[in-house]
Amino acid sequence: MKTQNLMSFRLVVVVGLASIGLCAVYGTIQDVPSVKWDFIIVGGGTAGSVLASRLTENPNFNVLVIEAGPTNEGVKESIIPGLVSRAASSRYDWNFTTVPQQGLNGHSITLERGHILGGSSSVNGMVYTRGPASDYDRLARVSGDSGWSWNNIRLYLKKNEKLEPPADNHDVEGEFDPTVHSSTGKVAVTLPNNLSPAIDIATVQASKELGGNFRFNLDMNSGRPLGLGWLQSTVGHDGTRSSSATSYLDIKTKARTNLHIVTDTFVTRVLKTSGTKGLTIRSVEIRSPNTSDTVILTASKEVILAGGSIGTPHILLHSGIGDQSDLKALNIELTLHNPSVGKNLTDHPLIFVAFSLAPGSIDLGPWENLDNDPTLQAQALALWNKNRTGPYVEYAPTHHIAWLRLPDNSSIIKQFGDPSSSRESGHIEIIHGMFEGTYTASPILVSPASRGSLTIGSNNPFDNPLIDPGYYTSSFDILAIREGIKNAIKFSEAPVWKNIITGLVGPLANASTDAEIDAAIRNNTRSALHPVGTAAMSPKNASWGVVDPDLLVKHVSGLRIVDASILVPVYMIAERAADMIKSKWHD
Repeated sequence: MKTQNLMSFRLVVVVGLASIGLCAVYGTIQDVPSVKWDFIIVGGGTAGSVLASRLTENPNFNVLVIEAGPTNEGVKESIIPGLVSRAASSRYDWNFTTVPQQGLNGHSITLERGHILGGSSSVNGMVYTRGPASDYDRLARVSGDSGWSWNNIRLYLKKNEKLEPPADNHDVEGEFDPTVHSSTGKVAVTLPNNLSPAIDIATVQASKELGGNFRFNLDMNSGRPLGLGWLQSTVGHDGTRSSSATSYLDIKTKARTNLHIVTDTFVTRVLKTSGTKGLTIRSVEIRSPNTSDTVILTASKEVILAGGSIGTPHILLHSGIGDQSDLKALNIELTLHNPSVGKNLTDHPLIFVAFSLAPGSIDLGPWENLDNDPTLQAQALALWNKNRTGPYVEYAPTHHIAWLRLPDNSSIIKQFGDPSSSRESGHIEIIHGMFEGTYTASPILVSPASRGSLTIGSNNPFDNPLIDPGYYTSSFDILAIREGIKNAIKFSEAPVWKNIITGLVGPLANASTDAEIDAAIRNNTRSALHPVGTAAMSPKNASWGVVDPDLLVKHVSGLRIVDASILVPVYMIAERAADMIKSKWHD
């Protein structure tokens, strides 16, 4: 689920697009029938769709999903992988912008998040990444719940993944390890399509020539991601995106009489439920920005916040759950003092690194100028409409990913410590592929030490929150991503690239000193679009954190959080959360 803003805006006219899914969802809360709800899920995104599907497997549970964005059905920017860049800055994007970033020389940057059923899984870059086993084991150790360990969470990886052949049906032997995958889950996952023999062969050859950080890894999703391997994507054999909405809210699931979904509906607050002991929150307030009229709905069992790392803390703060002094300053009545709400915001910064190719040095195939040629774009779209093949079955011709670590004896680690979970976990991820006629090897800092926050600047819930990822506030991060750039350059100097790659292009082309590289980083960093951590998990009875290991909000009954405000990958946390909830409310 990464980097949806690397591709340029593709201007195309889409014709003959069939709507996916025939079951209707409600467009307004007034259309929803009056039902005694067992669970109200706030947010129909990645986690919310999983919960809706799994909880309604029990026919005795009545579930209402409230999604702020529109339906995903018939949305071409979501259905066709190659058109995803069109979703940015559209009605399917929350259109968030960070506050000015000190670490980016005062620049603000966009932070695209999905404003659509399926959430960001409906508009992201479709990269399927599980992460290292040690990340899960660290979470289990810190939280005190062994259920979050790699060995235990693998059950949910299998429930989630449905490995399928790629749309082009090429032989994928040697591109992945079948023993670590599942073909029986929900979300379709495939290996790359439309292989470019010259570029792909050269990339793997460079891996073998360099070894070390770039050693070939048969499968980065084995729990041991270090090295360079083939990318895996949430795209189905039919050449369409597999999102949380299309996979978990399929026609069969939507047909369940105990599931109701309403879109284009904004939850402003969660509320205390009267007539209960202690602090119980099982009610939600629904408002429109155009009226002061409210609708209040109550669940008999739980309200589940699944609004994501931005939406969930935003709702909590407007509900009076946060730091009491901050809330008092905004004239928001205190419900629960918890200064951890909105803190610990963590994101992955990305820097685009591109290399020019010698003219005629390598055959890039018939779609080489797709990004800039409207005629080719029309042909690609016609091919997709005809038989779901061609270049639009993937987001971009990005076919490899490398996970790298700083050396154990690195002066950076000696000075600042190691924020990664183990020696099997990467500090840097490098995305390899083609973009507008250049070869790219773009580093993403995946083990940042910097932390930011999400706050609110008013008591109006329709005002956007103040998003401060705190990029490069830790010196570790700027030094580590600089090393990522140097590794990308080293990769371009492998013998196989001789007479093919001619040098850097873009902002880094004239950066030769560390100071010049750092300046280019600060002026050109983008978000890899993985904000996380704003409702952190902590051990039960800990004095910090927002949720206990069972994802229930601390010191509150009836309120649970299941989304990226706790951790990623979201599919796994949602699958396990569904089992936790079913177990608690077992008939």
